Amino acid sequence: MSDPLLSVEGLSVDIPVAGGTLRAVRDISFQVKRGETLCVVGESGCGKSMTALALMDLLPRRAKRRAQSLRFGKNDLATLDAKQMNALRGDRMAMIFQEPMTALNPAYTIGNQLEEAYQRHRKAPADEARARAVHLLEKVGIANAGQRLGQYPHQLSGGLRQRVMIAMALMCGPDLLVADEPTTALDVTIQAQILLLLRQLQRELDMAMVLITHDLGVVARVADRVAVMYAGQIVETGTAAEIFSSPRHPYTRGLLACIPVPGKTKRGDELGSIPGIVPSLVGTLVGCSFRERCGFSAAICAADPPVHSAASHAWRCVLR
Repeated sequence: MSDPLLSVEGLSVDIPVAGGTLRAVRDISFQVKRGETLCVVGESGCGKSMTALALMDLLPRRAKRRAQSLRFGKNDLATLDAKQMNALRGDRMAMIFQEPMTALNPAYTIGNQLEEAYQRHRKAPADEARARAVHLLEKVGIANAGQRLGQYPHQLSGGLRQRVMIAMALMCGPDLLVADEPTTALDVTIQAQILLLLRQLQRELDMAMVLITHDLGVVARVADRVAVMYAGQIVETGTAAEIFSSPRHPYTRGLLACIPVPGKTKRGDELGSIPGIVPSLVGTLVGCSFRERCGFSAAICAADPPVHSAASHAWRCVLR
């Protein structure tokens, strides 16, 4: 068994707000091996993006990150200063942001933005950085790559901007790629192309990938392992096969029940839903956060639920 490239233990993110402290991420743990894809899935606001930003040390200034251990290879990310983190970020660790139009700088050309990180981390001359940028733009399926380097983000379609973001993340050949909903707002055909591209590049470069998504269809296509998040916590982890074939947590079951099934879900039928709303994450939180929405809720759920495990499958619930 190879050692994990990324190992996260007890990661929490707290944000001071007017009513107290927002517990955006609460004591989560997971591991990712080289060449493996971990999909972090859950509804909007569950803490997925905050988890990604915490890994990259790109949290808002007011947010506070805590962790028992946050290891990337031989590096303890929790103890690195800003200069040391900057040396890793964009080089051995890279991130694809959710919305490329806001992640790309509108005042600089595509070429400027692609070449900057390579020149900074590799101390390479401009012609070498340009050649690397052209090579990667071609690799991610962008035609006339040399001409694209002189264009600005607003001159590209959403699908092309996302491909540019992927090329930018790969400029220095990272060991870990964090992708925060990389197919959001893209049409179905482009989504499939982007996912296939990420999978191919990951295998070719033997990268570890953490893919943030709320789309279980995406999870089914690309995940090796899955972490299901709810209200800032990971409530279930397992292989993709375990999560889809034998979900243990009621929230995971609820998510899967909401997926329309071709041939079974009739036209005009109501789509599945999970009743209730996500609880407030401000202040002191005790007990199972899903208990107010759960059909199996009992008095015992007011206490913190135990974590059960069976081989590679684990879930946070009183149910076995």
